[in-house]
Amino acid sequence: MNYRHGFHAGNFADVLKHVVLMRILAHLNGKATPYRVVDTHAGAGRYDLGSEEALRTHEWKDGVARLDRSPLAPAVEALLKPWRDAVGAARSLYGADAYPGSPWLCRQAMRPYDRLIAAELHPQTYKRLVQIIGRDDRCKALAIDGWNALRANVPPKERRGLVLIDPPFEEKDEFETLTAEFIAAHRKWPTGIYALWYPLKERRAIERLLDSVALAGIGRLLRLEIDVDRPEAAGGLSATGMLVVNPPWLLAEEARILLPALTERLAQGPRPRYLCEPIRPDG
Repeated sequence: MNYRHGFHAGNFADVLKHVVLMRILAHLNGKATPYRVVDTHAGAGRYDLGSEEALRTHEWKDGVARLDRSPLAPAVEALLKPWRDAVGAARSLYGADAYPGSPWLCRQAMRPYDRLIAAELHPQTYKRLVQIIGRDDRCKALAIDGWNALRANVPPKERRGLVLIDPPFEEKDEFETLTAEFIAAHRKWPTGIYALWYPLKERRAIERLLDSVALAGIGRLLRLEIDVDRPEAAGGLSATGMLVVNPPWLLAEEARILLPALTERLAQGPRPRYLCEPIRPDG
């Protein structure tokens, strides 16, 4: 699967990924000590939903646009607030078609003493990322391969933080690479929070990932997935997930509130589903 993000910005997979990201950052902000975020495949940092790429697919119409229509239940909206506030801030600065990527969301959430490492290999995308980060001393953009960035930046000197891993899945062996690189990073920094995003095209790939993680002795996992039941005739992605390692202790409880509401609002067919599964929570 080739997941070129300009075509998919603001879609249902982005909504899940970014809502979970903002919940994790909210929990990290709950303690006074500084933290670092390592974003291994950062992308451009901000996207234009009126661009040629976005208008070719219109995927955002079944993603962020559906959440724009009306508020969800108060308990859901309370958990969505950091994400909604960040999206609103991006729109106020760049216009109604702006949608923030993960580096911009991290900048929005971080405090003055927190730090972000954002890696992006593609030259043109990296230039856009640098422009979005600007002269923010808290943030550093690296024009290197995301896996090299991961190897070089864990453990961070803060010894506290998050690694966001969401590769484009352009290579056939991307799941195998993701598995090997994550396990190697976890050996170096077993106490960090890791959020692994994945497209749900082949369930066997996810099961192999989970089996490998189990064999490596890694516990305290939270598996989050939504399937919007996109009609096959429409093509494209129908389901997505995140594997959160060392999740903040309230994240599973929050996901049980968020995922049913998001799945219902984002559903494209009659049989949407979601999964919120803690795995070895005391591991």
